[in-house]
Amino acid sequence: MAADANGFDESRLLEKLRAIEALFAGAATEGERVAAAEARKRIQLRLKSMEQTDPPVEYKFTVADGWSAKLFLALCRRYDITPYRRRGQRRTTLMARVSRRFVDETLWPEFQQLSAVLRKHLDEMTDRIIAAAIHQDVSDASEGMPVGELERGTSGEG
Repeated sequence: MAADANGFDESRLLEKLRAIEALFAGAATEGERVAAAEARKRIQLRLKSMEQTDPPVEYKFTVADGWSAKLFLALCRRYDITPYRRRGQRRTTLMARVSRRFVDETLWPEFQQLSAVLRKHLDEMTDRIIAAAIHQDVSDASEGMPVGELERGTSGEG
């Protein structure tokens, strides 16, 4: 799929996400990188193997926002890890029973890389939409008071 009129290229995003998965699966050839299903199977086998020497323990994961929570839930489910929440926990808090080694070597590093790629994509897409529909200047607010505000005596607070 090519980029649309607004520069959105979903296929490029999917390619980046699959490449990250292949990296964590230990893919050796380009052909393996394309075979995402095979990569997932290798990671699942690695998880089962790790559980023999490093039994699962309960982990509490805290993610930044709803987008990150959706990504983390999907990643857990991909590896047959059942995520859950305790009563009263926030939507950005997720629990899972998984081996420490798998968390340290695969799950959390892969989540961080996937999250960074997805976050960058969502930020760029948001900027394009706001610039096209609302206002071209999507830059952050500048620090300090605008010229002329001090003379009028307004503080902007209160």
